[in-house]
Amino acid sequence: MKQKQDTLIVTLGRDPHANFGVVNPPVYRASTILHPTVEALRGRKQPYTYGRRGTPTTVALQQTIAGLEGGHNTMLTPSGLSAVTTALLSLLRTGDHLLMTDSVYGPTRHFCDTILKRNGIETEYYDPLIGAGIERLMKTNTAVVFTESPGSITFEVQDIPAIARVAHARGAKLVIDNTWASPLYFKPFEHGADVSIQAITKYLCGHSDAMMGAITTNEETWKSALSGHGALGQMAAPDDAYLVLRGIRTLSVRLERHMKTGLTLARWLAARPEVARVLHPALENDPGHAIWKRDFTGASGLFGVVLKPCSDAALAAMLDHLELFGMGWSWGGFESLIVPQDLTGIRTVTPPKFEGPLLRIHAGLEDPDDLIADLDAGFARLNAAGN
Repeated sequence: MKQKQDTLIVTLGRDPHANFGVVNPPVYRASTILHPTVEALRGRKQPYTYGRRGTPTTVALQQTIAGLEGGHNTMLTPSGLSAVTTALLSLLRTGDHLLMTDSVYGPTRHFCDTILKRNGIETEYYDPLIGAGIERLMKTNTAVVFTESPGSITFEVQDIPAIARVAHARGAKLVIDNTWASPLYFKPFEHGADVSIQAITKYLCGHSDAMMGAITTNEETWKSALSGHGALGQMAAPDDAYLVLRGIRTLSVRLERHMKTGLTLARWLAARPEVARVLHPALENDPGHAIWKRDFTGASGLFGVVLKPCSDAALAAMLDHLELFGMGWSWGGFESLIVPQDLTGIRTVTPPKFEGPLLRIHAGLEDPDDLIADLDAGFARLNAAGN
């Protein structure tokens, strides 16, 4: 029987009857794994050979993520950034050309500008809204086109199918960072991706208590990606894998609440006199709304807000005394977060022209009325501090 997505969230990666009826896959902590015979040892004829190469706990998570994303298989890494770096190192060689969206996650840009550059790999940044126009940037040695939709911090929505068609026609791989939408709200392989990366630290874990990344590929790309993953010694701890598996089981109900609260906050903020612009692709007046509506089935709780010009002291008065919004460099957990963002040095092709400060907000699972009251009190402090 073909199961629907909400059912798959609960059933994937679970086999209670193989674990004495235990509902959740147990935590297997392992380095050494014994082999019964020389033949089995030499031929690697058993499913588990060494702890770094997987245990029943990590494989259960891999199968779950691959099933939700619609990919061939998944490999795990210790963080979202390590998933990015491992995927790129697995697909690129000295002399290759990489096309990277200008709206990419800052640490990904740093990796390209340092490690890849030192290894003779050229990174060229492109306008995230280029769509099929990326054809004019393709070179004979372009090996990878990297996308992130919506873009980090500024939330531009990319035309992934159009970019994928061009990349594939020129023999390049299409890689996407799918952390914002998660596999629930964007199916990367249905839109042309060869590799999908996630910081499963975020929504899949959902409780701000584990770091992990995932690389999911199609069948054609699996072998090269897995080879690079093994050569780099990447792995994920089984206890953390267990936490992510636990988080995934409630992913659908959590994301629905994150989306609903995020939109409630976004619409309230859009009507505030202190706000110049809200960056949220699910808003009807957002420049990326049409593509978002075409390709996505939902939105997460992460979005941006551009304030009208104000002093640093006024901004600090607003943020320093918020009761429900914490200030921290993550998102995707149950708690609401707010952080000021500085785009200096991390946008080189299409630097946004924001006159006032940019805030990134993650809408958590608190009551939206309480979150609004907290922000309202913050704006009162901002206005009292003056500009």
